[in-house]
Amino acid sequence: MELHDVWFVLIAVLWTGYFFLEGFDFGIGVLTKLLARDRTEKRVLINTIGPVWDGNEVWLLTAGGATFAAFPEWYATLFSGFYLPLLLILGCLIVRGVAFEYRHKRSEERWQTNWEHAIFWTSLIPAFLWGVAFANIAHGVKIDRNMEYVGSVLDLLNVYSVLGGLVTLTLFTFHGAVFASLKTVGDIRDRARVLATRLGAVTAVLALVFLIWTQVSRGDGWSLIAMAVAVLALVAALGCNLAGREGWAFALSGLTIAAAVAMLFLTLFPNVMPSSLDEAWSLTVTNASSTPYTLKIMTWCAAVATPLVMLYQGWTYWVFRKRIGTQHIVDAH
Repeated sequence: MELHDVWFVLIAVLWTGYFFLEGFDFGIGVLTKLLARDRTEKRVLINTIGPVWDGNEVWLLTAGGATFAAFPEWYATLFSGFYLPLLLILGCLIVRGVAFEYRHKRSEERWQTNWEHAIFWTSLIPAFLWGVAFANIAHGVKIDRNMEYVGSVLDLLNVYSVLGGLVTLTLFTFHGAVFASLKTVGDIRDRARVLATRLGAVTAVLALVFLIWTQVSRGDGWSLIAMAVAVLALVAALGCNLAGREGWAFALSGLTIAAAVAMLFLTLFPNVMPSSLDEAWSLTVTNASSTPYTLKIMTWCAAVATPLVMLYQGWTYWVFRKRIGTQHIVDAH
């Protein structure tokens, strides 16, 4: 296996980690409107991710940085062609971080309500747009012989990509509902489990259509295995949620995300960004990669830094592992 192949796998792992962690993060943000009945319950939900949400976003920075360094042509085409949706995602992530930090700084009703609206929308929009972006990457976009995207923003909003966006939105919200049931106690925990069942059923229908479409379009034997794992894991997560096994349900919903991301990357390889105009113009792991020397240096750095980051983040989750409920929320002011 060549180093550019190794880095294709590593970037897939980084995106998998990001969607696994930021997935329930986005889901909790959406659930502040769908699940919470009052401000106290909203605070409970936000506090479940309070210690970890910013660490989850590190995976995005690492995935983007690794793509820039390992596959500069891929990075250039992707971020120029998808400029507006990616800029919108970035803006949402900035506002979302500010909302988490500023929401409780003042006691006025309007102040807190506005920031709560911001948390909801800046969680929902990226959850949808990431699905749109990756669906387009997997399905192919208008790339010319110069490795440049020549389509428009409207070309990115096709039926397949919108379906992909709905899948990520519902899947992340389901993942968040399972996480909420795992991290809370009392009535909010029970309602989270009920809502997770409903969201999981909707997700299963949308995901099955999207994954079959993907498999028929570009799949092979390996992607078929990944699709089967994703579908079975989602069904098992629903069953564990109904049985009250929140830990298993969360692990299996995470496995669903990981298998779905793996399937998309398996349908891509050896391409990193297929061209819908001419297959010969597609960006591949070969023509879009950095020099072997650059990849070699990156590999040594990643071998040292990645385990340390994962150990530290794992320790963070262990420290903040206990459940919380409305009884743990002090007076609002």
